[in-house]
Amino acid sequence: MKDTTLYGALIVFSTLISSVSQILLKKAAMKTYPSRIREYLNAAVIFAYLVFGLSAVMTAYSYRGLEVSLGTLLETSGYLFVFAFDVLIFHQKVTVKKAAGTLLIIGGILLTVLA
Repeated sequence: MKDTTLYGALIVFSTLISSVSQILLKKAAMKTYPSRIREYLNAAVIFAYLVFGLSAVMTAYSYRGLEVSLGTLLETSGYLFVFAFDVLIFHQKVTVKKAAGTLLIIGGILLTVLA
């Protein structure tokens, strides 16, 4: 059980840094660049892809100690992270649909993990 908790925490952390990578890419996409090549070859984009690559390696490693069904369930936490970052960083409004969807995701994770 202890190993499952450790690998579960690793996959949630991996999902968190993957979400950070997505936010970095979104912020980079909102900027204007002097050339097409600079859109893809700049520090923010390169760093975001490196973080995403690290996340992929961590996720693959975490499946050594998790059942696939539990791992994919824990990876859904990425939706929660991106939702929170969108609200906190990009100041997007929380609509009733977004709030309901987020609560359904949290409920589904809790039901499956605690059952």
